[in-house]
Amino acid sequence: MRALSAWMTWKTSLVDIPYGGAKGGVICNPKVMSTGELERLSRAYVDGVWRLIGPELDIPAPDVYTTPQIMAWMMDEYSKLRGHYSPGVITGKPIPLGGSLGRGDATARGGVYTVREAAKHLKLNLAKSTTAVQGYGNAGYFAALLSKEILGCQVVAVTDSKGGIYNRHGLNPNDVLEYKQKTGSVVGFPGTEPISIKAILELGVDILWPSALENVITGENAGRIKAKIVAEAANGPSTPEAEQILHKKGIFVIPDFLCNAGGVTVSYFEWVQNLYGYYWSEEEVHQKLDAKMTKAFHDTLQASLEFKVDMMNAAYVVAVQRVAEAMQIRGWVTSAYARPAVTLAA
Repeated sequence: MRALSAWMTWKTSLVDIPYGGAKGGVICNPKVMSTGELERLSRAYVDGVWRLIGPELDIPAPDVYTTPQIMAWMMDEYSKLRGHYSPGVITGKPIPLGGSLGRGDATARGGVYTVREAAKHLKLNLAKSTTAVQGYGNAGYFAALLSKEILGCQVVAVTDSKGGIYNRHGLNPNDVLEYKQKTGSVVGFPGTEPISIKAILELGVDILWPSALENVITGENAGRIKAKIVAEAANGPSTPEAEQILHKKGIFVIPDFLCNAGGVTVSYFEWVQNLYGYYWSEEEVHQKLDAKMTKAFHDTLQASLEFKVDMMNAAYVVAVQRVAEAMQIRGWVTSAYARPAVTLAA
């Protein structure tokens, strides 16, 4: 939780939206819980933290194993406790309850925009490029789908928590999703070869999307990564040691808190729409997201070239500098804090 809240701080700074950083969660297994149990848990969580959240205080957003329905229950519970309808307290809500169009695929879509810009920088022909997606949840599925639809890439392999599939001639992301929804996994999809969760990371593809959990690319396997671009859709998929190895190999890494910042960016858009009660079209959301992600990418790239560091360190340079500047302007970082304490006589 502490690591994720720190990442959120730098992520919101990097994409230049007026949020800080926080994270919360419940230790449970939602896959074995009934709908009623999930609702009671969601409302109980808000009962415990409602004084710490609010439209002008802290705005929770969806993450692992949360759904629009869960966010709706949380918003409703907060509204009951406050005594008035308050859609701006929570993002990722269903559209009828103040959700934003374009929120569902925002994490992956933002990442796709950064891959597009990276390909321009590297002079990589995306129409002739292949991609593999490790993790086939929300971010992974949309990364595969939008890589094909927007970038024109051929998706040759995907995995989920149970295993993976490979077809060098390409996969249809929608067909794979439909199969997973029916069977519970992508494993066994017709016309494919099995591939392990570890092996997909080492495929000879142009673009690799680690889209599951943290620390999947380590010092042990980073030297075997062959992709030209690693687009980190997950939080913390590469260890610090792995990042150094990938950089030395000349692999272009789009760091997690840049690559996956599309989700929090559209959450911010949702909050803005809630506050003034006017809602944008999906096309407007996509345009605004594209502008934010493209600028964040080039701010990071510029820092990388200027300071001769990898993209991860460049992203920290940009993000930390903005936070430090804001703290200094507010007077939080001044010589006054270095003065010795003074005891006043009674």
